Amino acid sequence: MPLILLLLALTLDLPAMFGDPSIGQVFSKYELTGTIVVSSIESNQSFTHNKPRAVASYSPASTFKIFNSLIALEENLANNKDELFVWDETPRSIESWNQNHTLKSAFVASCVWCFQSLAEKIGPERYRKHLGDAGFGSLNDSFNVTEFWLDGSLKISAAGQVDFLKRLIRQSLSYSATSYEELEDVMLREATDSYQLRAKTGWTGSIGWFVGYVETSDDTWVFALNADVKDINLMLILPNITKEILKAKGII
Repeated sequence: MPLILLLLALTLDLPAMFGDPSIGQVFSKYELTGTIVVSSIESNQSFTHNKPRAVASYSPASTFKIFNSLIALEENLANNKDELFVWDETPRSIESWNQNHTLKSAFVASCVWCFQSLAEKIGPERYRKHLGDAGFGSLNDSFNVTEFWLDGSLKISAAGQVDFLKRLIRQSLSYSATSYEELEDVMLREATDSYQLRAKTGWTGSIGWFVGYVETSDDTWVFALNADVKDINLMLILPNITKEILKAKGII
């Protein structure tokens, strides 16, 4: 193909590649390089920004706490009532980790040592089965059971996160109704008169995630955003950036 025709073809394909202009404007506003997939449960309508990146896989970091919590609930290693995690009085770098935790408070604080203690109880073989049965990302043959969701041994794309959450919401995965119900409470981040937001952040040190779903009066919208984030301060506003995108699409 002549060079000029190739360049023309690539130019014409840019809108399809990067997707919805209103979402693109939000990414541009914050000078954010990344992707988001937003998809409806009821209508299957979807919006995607940066489609090539949407299918690229990254470490899920702390967003894996969504699935990890469901696994722990199903394995009867956790509940949503008791203080399950007893702090060993070893100071950690994040102050909110230096205390006892319930499953919900550990989820909110993104307490790494709490979920590592669960991981030791679940073990590699049960993790491999849960991940395989749910089709959650790709896992290395050999992995450290207390680090695999942090060190790159497990990877998943934004599109994969959305697919997983849709099956979770539809309860089509092989877990009990009680486990699903308790996870809903664990994940609840914000409740207003018009919507309920359930979600989790995650940060690899270079990739930031915000993954979850928002329930409105007439639909449930699943979303997964990941972006290049090297500054922790940007992680603090990633949820608000996502909400801005949801508002731009008239979802909330």
